[in-house]
Amino acid sequence: MKAARIHRYGSPEVIVIDDVPPPMPGGGEVLVRVVNAGVGPWDALIREQKSVVESPLPITLGSDLAGAVEAVGPGVTEFRTGDEVYGVTNPNFVGAYAQFALANANMIARKPGSLNFEEAASAPVVAVTAWQMLFEYAKAKPEQVVLIHGAGGNVGAYAVQLAAQVGLRVFATASASDAQHVQSLGAATVIDYKANRFEEIVPKVDIVLDLVGGSTQERSLQVIKQGGILVSIVSKPAPSAAGIHSVFFLVEVTTERLDRITDLFNRKKLVARVGTVLPLEQVRVAHEMLAGAPHKPGKIVLSIA
Repeated sequence: MKAARIHRYGSPEVIVIDDVPPPMPGGGEVLVRVVNAGVGPWDALIREQKSVVESPLPITLGSDLAGAVEAVGPGVTEFRTGDEVYGVTNPNFVGAYAQFALANANMIARKPGSLNFEEAASAPVVAVTAWQMLFEYAKAKPEQVVLIHGAGGNVGAYAVQLAAQVGLRVFATASASDAQHVQSLGAATVIDYKANRFEEIVPKVDIVLDLVGGSTQERSLQVIKQGGILVSIVSKPAPSAAGIHSVFFLVEVTTERLDRITDLFNRKKLVARVGTVLPLEQVRVAHEMLAGAPHKPGKIVLSIA
């Protein structure tokens, strides 16, 4: 089979397409015939040896995937051959940029019927991240006020949709070019972060979702109410003022969480946004896009099949 692998760490040029034998599923694993694989910033961190998770070289990159079950390993009863699934490969976030990929059975779910494979492959990590930020860490409730930084990005777009649907008042920061899209997802107010200082515009908020980090994270503490919380997936927040909570976490993609996301997709409560789609052979180009090369708005996706 074809797989996009690295034999050393470095720039996108270290990625090569290798011919390797298809893997065999072990206990608790599913072999997926991959149709599409999502491309995310965490893939670049692994390629550059900057990730908090490590795997031995050579590494087949990629975590997000969508495809069909080819075989199941011992102990797997919830999936069978032919099931259309989506999710991530494993806790190390590797293995998806290939024609066949092993996935932990507890990290995949049945693909939403409302999504095609490209859309499904774009969603798992970013949609589950937004879900965890809002509901597991921030404990969001209707009528609260939330400020979402980086709302024009993939995680931010899902966070805006989820927050608006449960009745939160959503303030968001984004670029001017993304403002209309973010507003269409449910944000009440979108602030151009290049032209305005959000702390001079937003009222006191219950929740800040930080997808940016740096000084934006630090300044956000000024606008949080007593008893409020800042949730970041970028960096561990500095100690906050008395009465204000802050937390940093790494996403945990599970079947249960994916099933919640699936239900929302199937009920047309969430919209996936696929950006540039490239064949596996152009995986280096996809990683150059992660680093800033021009691409369509939305999640970058590889076409494997």
